Amino acid sequence: MHILGLHFMALTKKKARWLMAKKGFLDMLPLNLAVLPWGILCGSLAIQRDFSALEAILMPLIVFAGSAQLVAIELIANNASLATILFTTFIISSRHFLYGLALRDKLKVLPTKWRYGLGFLLTDELFALSSHSKSFIGQLRLIYAVVAGGSFYVFWLLWNVTGVIAGSYLPDLTHLGLDFAIAVTFIALVIPTIINIPILVTVIVAALLSVLFKLMQFELDLVAAALIAMYCGYLTDRFQHKNKDVDAPDDDNNTLSPSVKDSA
Repeated sequence: MHILGLHFMALTKKKARWLMAKKGFLDMLPLNLAVLPWGILCGSLAIQRDFSALEAILMPLIVFAGSAQLVAIELIANNASLATILFTTFIISSRHFLYGLALRDKLKVLPTKWRYGLGFLLTDELFALSSHSKSFIGQLRLIYAVVAGGSFYVFWLLWNVTGVIAGSYLPDLTHLGLDFAIAVTFIALVIPTIINIPILVTVIVAALLSVLFKLMQFELDLVAAALIAMYCGYLTDRFQHKNKDVDAPDDDNNTLSPSVKDSA
């Protein structure tokens, strides 16, 4: 009976792992399909910018960051300096540093191989699926995260390879408007985060300055727009807190008891 019980528990754990892996794959599947135009654009753009097929495939294989890939491809094609390429891609990908900070307490207790693996797979999409308070806690949830992030990585490579093949044999795909998928993706990510005035100010300033700097043909247009917008949002937040601090004494005086008011 004891042996049968252990066998049943082993089967139950194996089934639980399979179900969690299946759930991770299915939860990420809509996002895997949604980045198809983006991946094809990255692959085909690299070919159109005179990258070899190997170089175009190594970009998603190693970098694994859609926006950074596109910007890096354009900067390399335009013979930008190495410092400009590194600094621009660093700023664009800096949000992943914030993702890491947000998940630090959950991941710091894991073995190194888990931390490095999940760190590489941590994208906007995986972070969006990791909002639950118990995410990354326990083996089953780690399996969920690895399968979800791993499936996104595989599909991203697949779409990029498709773009490389299509870009090699078809006319310039960059004129098909596939880059609109990038704008749609980030608009969908940004809009739900506008929950207060400082964030709204940041978004508006970034949108206006990015267009203005683009028209001015400023090389670091996105970086400058992002930094200035973040600073404007910071100033707005400080201004709001300063006004609250000024109004606080009046609120305290209004809450005095009648006896205190009479003695005053």
